[in-house]
Amino acid sequence: MDINPIKIKGLIMHVPYFSGVQRSESEIRLINDKLIPLHKNDTMWALSLPKGSDRDHVYCNPMVSNMIYGDKIGKLPRCFINGNGGDPLIDKQKELVKILEEHGVHVVQHFVEDGFHAIELFDKAKAMVFCEIVKKFVDDTIAS
Repeated sequence: MDINPIKIKGLIMHVPYFSGVQRSESEIRLINDKLIPLHKNDTMWALSLPKGSDRDHVYCNPMVSNMIYGDKIGKLPRCFINGNGGDPLIDKQKELVKILEEHGVHVVQHFVEDGFHAIELFDKAKAMVFCEIVKKFVDDTIAS
């Protein structure tokens, strides 16, 4: 698809949502998370993936995406990825950062130990920090 004259210079992935059949340490540690407990996470994926698929589908598991699309991943623009230590998905978010960096993608990452999935919706101070970090990413991306 040709989208000229639009040029995508950066991607913002705010607490990206990934999983896999093999449970990550953070999924196990936070199995009863109040916002996205493991059974609800599994239900979300069951409703989202093509019929008959499991969580090792290319849409869900970044490791599978890497195996299938590895050669194309390096063509992505700068990426911003953030996450919080109390999010059951944080291990997959960090895994995604590694994959992107291994393929030469410039990644700006912001991970903090406190907080939970989408804390910015509930904590105004965290939302303000998030907005400032995203603004800096956008400004830096435009300038580059």
